[in-house]
Amino acid sequence: MVTATKEDARPEIGKSLVVDGSVTNYHDVGEGTPVVLIHGSGPGVTAWANWRLNMPALAKQFRVIAPDMYGFGYSDSKGRIEDKQIWVDQIAALLDGLGIDKVSMVGNSFGGGIALAFTIAHPDRVERAVLMGPAGLEFPITPALDEVWGYVPSVEAMRSSLEYLAWDHSRLTDDLIKSRYEASMRPGAQEPYHATFGGANRQANIAMLASREEDIAALQHEMLVLHGRFDQVIPLESSVRLATLLPRADLNVFGECGHWVQIERMASFNRVVSEFFTNGLKG
Repeated sequence: MVTATKEDARPEIGKSLVVDGSVTNYHDVGEGTPVVLIHGSGPGVTAWANWRLNMPALAKQFRVIAPDMYGFGYSDSKGRIEDKQIWVDQIAALLDGLGIDKVSMVGNSFGGGIALAFTIAHPDRVERAVLMGPAGLEFPITPALDEVWGYVPSVEAMRSSLEYLAWDHSRLTDDLIKSRYEASMRPGAQEPYHATFGGANRQANIAMLASREEDIAALQHEMLVLHGRFDQVIPLESSVRLATLLPRADLNVFGECGHWVQIERMASFNRVVSEFFTNGLKG
């Protein structure tokens, strides 16, 4: 686990929930209908880094809960994780600990696969879900994802990883690259990341995050699938296939956007997600 002290008052550090001896760091802002945000799996990522531009806007209408998943940020490490059920159970335990029965969800990339798996495992606990550049189906690993998961810490390796994530490279300031690199180098941060995602057979990670197509097709929840047109990490074709499988899903493709829909198309993302959770697909 990456621990925090009073002197280490970082915005990435929110509240802590301990379940069966395991700590989840999470952010809990706003009031109203609860919405859970599940971050992606880029090196150095935290819930705050992933959703910092979205939480304030969404919190105007909803109670926004954004956890660091096990092995990321300031939540506990579980060593090498080979079953997505560990993360599904983490979300269920977090909701139980907060006394929340039902939520809407947003899952980014890796988080999309977890949101999908959670909805399959706990259909009565999910109102609606947004899946953004999501995992959840099997596909041949892209060179971009292979490099991101194979990250070995250095400033240049972080720059290369972020260049795969963003369409507009002008966003990749030296300060951003440095901060993400330093986050990836915190004691206890790189080891669980590499253990889970950095092995020689990274294609197996895609299979681990995938759900069965028949389980996906059986879902009756309204779903919104979002994808950047120039996403190099998760192929657009995967989201097209996912939206086709889901019986009550719409697909929204964003131009001038890579894998970072929530950042590169921030205003549109915040608006579309808020409207979807307020009114549904027919709003």
